Amino acid sequence: MLDIKFVRENPDIVKQNIKNKFQDSKLPLVDEAIELDKKNREIKQEVEALRADRNKLSKQIGALMGQGKKDEAEEVKAQVKAQADRLDALSAEEKEVEEKLTKTMMIIPNIIDPSVPIGKDDSENVELEKFGEPVVPDFEVPYHTDIMEKLDGIDLDSARKVAGNGFYYLMGDIAVLHSSILAYARDFMVERGFKYCIPPFMIRSNVVTGVMSFAEMDAMMYKIEGEDLYLIGTSEHSMIGKFIDTINPEEKLPYTLTSYSPCFRKEKGAHGLEERGVYRIHQFEKQEMIVVCKPEESKEWFEKLWKNTVDLFRSLDIPVRTIECCSGDLADLKVKSVDVEAWSPRQKKYFEVGSCSNLGDAQARRLKIRVRGENGNYFAHTLNNTVVAPPRMLIAFLENNLNADGSVNIPKALVPYMKKEKLTPEQ
Repeated sequence: MLDIKFVRENPDIVKQNIKNKFQDSKLPLVDEAIELDKKNREIKQEVEALRADRNKLSKQIGALMGQGKKDEAEEVKAQVKAQADRLDALSAEEKEVEEKLTKTMMIIPNIIDPSVPIGKDDSENVELEKFGEPVVPDFEVPYHTDIMEKLDGIDLDSARKVAGNGFYYLMGDIAVLHSSILAYARDFMVERGFKYCIPPFMIRSNVVTGVMSFAEMDAMMYKIEGEDLYLIGTSEHSMIGKFIDTINPEEKLPYTLTSYSPCFRKEKGAHGLEERGVYRIHQFEKQEMIVVCKPEESKEWFEKLWKNTVDLFRSLDIPVRTIECCSGDLADLKVKSVDVEAWSPRQKKYFEVGSCSNLGDAQARRLKIRVRGENGNYFAHTLNNTVVAPPRMLIAFLENNLNADGSVNIPKALVPYMKKEKLTPEQ
């Protein structure tokens, strides 16, 4: 959410930013917000004037009563009563205007970084860099669920009976591989100085609206019926929520945390052939990283975060590339975002396995995450990045480490967790 003062003083910049995101339908919101802000300030001025006048009149009542001027005192009391009624009406109007202003401000997109390429959607995202040499083996790479089934590692049919489409049973070596990747990712991030955390897997509505836009909320979140609780779509939600309504000493920043959680997503809409199996699912587990830092440090941390993901995938012999998200592909709270994509030997192309985002002070402003500095309080910057999400990561892992006989090599870094160097199909 933007600072209303910034919007008031820079309406053209805010409108151009909306155009750059190809959201022209939101252009009228800028003028609406400015008008609501003007009305809100006018109400506050009138309230302040009325309160000051009421205090003067209240003193007059005492003086008049002391002088025996009862009739005049009663007239002044009537004026005070009229002002009290007006104040009550203004308070109600002020609350209504502020609620409308807040809702409007929460829909206006955050100002994107000048380095973000302008484009309508993900088809106009820009490749930045490749890491590792993509290899296409001289044998046919099966679909990932076929690889898992030969290893007796997945049961989708039973999952459909139990929970419906978008769920799965992982079993045996594949289940162990899934857990091993998470454990390895945890230790990988702890070694890089991040504090490990297991957060709440449900959050209240004020945290949901603090960390994402209304559109994202509707598309992603599962609500708990009869409760003010939502299942998290990623641990970033509750990890950033951890700092809600706090004033943090500047000297303690940055906070660097890595968290494990299950994640739950609606995943609305129809999905194609390549999104079957465990690619796009309603439930998965994930290792995340978040940073809460001073504004001047967020660009540096952004670069560090996505590099952590690249380094982890390369340590598991998986080629990856980074993609700069264009303006039209950025969620409304994001200032800048880079996706990490893994190589798929079967598809002969890359696919998304993680996303790194700098949200500036948007989440901090919504959740009131402040920093106490030498010159007063200010809003922190927040960032998040996927370390690894194993169901999708398993696809890249299995395809890139598959042998012609159906066995799967275990990279050296993961052997201490798997306790074996190869997965072998059951005969």
